[in-house]
Amino acid sequence: MATIELTSENFASTIEGNDTLFIDFWAAWCGPCRMFGPVFEAASEKHTDVAFAKLDTDKQMEIASALQISSIPTLMAFRGGVLVFREAGAMNAAGFEKLVEAVKELDIDEVRAQAEEAQAKHDAENGTAE
Repeated sequence: MATIELTSENFASTIEGNDTLFIDFWAAWCGPCRMFGPVFEAASEKHTDVAFAKLDTDKQMEIASALQISSIPTLMAFRGGVLVFREAGAMNAAGFEKLVEAVKELDIDEVRAQAEEAQAKHDAENGTAE
């Protein structure tokens, strides 16, 4: 599967439309980003059952700012539309492979249930529950 270029137009639909998604937040001037790029691309070719996307933080500053991306590369992983991993810094191929496999093995229903439970707890603690 080809790597998806994320923009403000397709960001939300890409997260919602894929069971498993990895996003690489990067910029052309960033050395570690350029080093991690081929690792990310190789994984996207190997794991055709998973979606891989890249977001250029220089071109999509609004999204990067909203997500508080302060260091690049930053990698995010979503499972069932829920953020399950976020970390700044480049990964080597072996480490990224382990991460991809671990995220793929997560149970979507369990992830969603945990996210709903956490949201309900947050709402109750902040007086925003319905």
